[in-house]
Amino acid sequence: MLEIVALRATPEVIAALSETLIETVAHGGSVSFMHPLDPDVAAAFWTRSLAAAETGGRVVLGALEDGELVGTVTLHLDCPPNQPHRGEIAKMMTRISRRGRGVARALMVEAERIARERGRTLLTLDTAVDQGAGPFYEKLGYRVFGTLENHPAGHQHYFMTKQLTSP
Repeated sequence: MLEIVALRATPEVIAALSETLIETVAHGGSVSFMHPLDPDVAAAFWTRSLAAAETGGRVVLGALEDGELVGTVTLHLDCPPNQPHRGEIAKMMTRISRRGRGVARALMVEAERIARERGRTLLTLDTAVDQGAGPFYEKLGYRVFGTLENHPAGHQHYFMTKQLTSP
């Protein structure tokens, strides 16, 4: 049974998130890190991210299957003052062994529900054109509104958006 929960900073959670990040980067995932990713760097990133979640600036969701973390996504809520209606999706990752089983979709559905609950009517995200999740996000109703060349060097990134409707 898949359960989607807001994650809190514990050594076990940070370790599981770090393993997921390292695996994602090693398999070409476009999540702002380069391979090889040092485990200490990954742990430091998640420690900061979960600290920001504690202050309400974001929500870090985890997909748990029999108590094991199999995916994660972050909903950033700390947008500039002139954008209180906007949220940003980041660090969508599913363990390689669990891909294609609805984990990412379940995470996105919950992230969107929380965004609506927090008064957000617009979500944005970015994903790599090569090996990115563009088609997945398009199936969820996101549309491309821009492309950034050479980000990172030699690659392109799509910027995508979705207008949220009331539940």
